[in-house]
Order: sequence, then structure tokens, then C-alpha cells
Amino acid sequence: MLRLHPHGKTLVRPAALLLLIVAAAITVILVLPAGGTNLWPVRLGIGAAALIAAVLVFGIPFLKWRTTTYEVTNRRLRLREGILTRTGRDFPLNRISDVQFRQGLIDRIFGCGTLVVESPGEQGRLELDEIPEIGKVQANLFQLVQDEGMRAGRTQPQIRPDLPTRPYPIDPGNWPGS
Repeated sequence: MLRLHPHGKTLVRPAALLLLIVAAAITVILVLPAGGTNLWPVRLGIGAAALIAAVLVFGIPFLKWRTTTYEVTNRRLRLREGILTRTGRDFPLNRISDVQFRQGLIDRIFGCGTLVVESPGEQGRLELDEIPEIGKVQANLFQLVQDEGMRAGRTQPQIRPDLPTRPYPIDPGNWPGS
């Protein structure tokens, strides 16, 4: 089983904003006169405002990142997300008709991308953003879909030059995030 969270690059912007908030709060507190009388409530207010801003800017995106999981088993692909209320979506591998990925320039630098999974039906397209090591995940998911189709007797093995020929063991221990 493969269990992933979105790539850590999703937290770069919130982390940069967090550093900016902390630096601004420290600067404002240090600029206040040292000998000023009754400035402790102002300093306390600045600290409280910085803490609230930090939770909103970094804490919520971090919790969203931490509670979003993508799971691939030998039978299904699952998406689970949500902080207070959870939502989920399951795709049985035998219903998946296509597995693709997209990577922009920044995604290629970070080694992540968007996994696009399609299956017949009215809600048949699922796009999973910020998947780490997208090429490996897509290749392994494609192979699992092919294996499931062959097990069910619906498909013939497809020749893909970018994948090793079967049989070879799929070792989920070597997948990203394990």
C-alpha cells in the first residue's frame, strides 16, 4: 500500500508568510520605546495578533496538508481530505481507464505533479495535485491497473517501453512516502 500526502512545496508560501509575520512582530515590538510606561499591553496585543495571523496563515494550510492523504492499494485508489469534516473518494482499480500525469516547470524542479485518473461514469475524472515523485507513482499505478484488469480477464498486457516487463515484483516499500 502506498500512502502519500501532497508534496511539501505546498507549505513553502505559508512558511514564508509565517517568517514574515514573526519578523514584523519582533520588529514592531523592538521599535517600541524601551522605557515607555504601560507598553506591556501593546506588546501583548502585537504578540496575540501575530499568533492569530500565524495560525491562519500557516496552521490551517499545515493541517490541510497533513489531513490530505492519497492511498493506492492493489484494489483501489483513495483520496481523503478535511480538517473538521472529512470527505473521501474511492476509485476501484478495475474501473480506472486511464492514468496520466502533468508537470509544469516548477513541479519538475520539485519532483512533483498532478496525477490524472479517469474512469467511466459521470464523476469519472480525478485530479490529485502535488503528488511527490509523480513519474514513479503514475507508472506503478498504471501497472497495478493493468494487473487488476488481467486478473479480472478484461485486458491484455500492454507493452510500455517506459515500464519493466512483467513479471516483476511491485514493492510498495520503495514507493515515495513509505
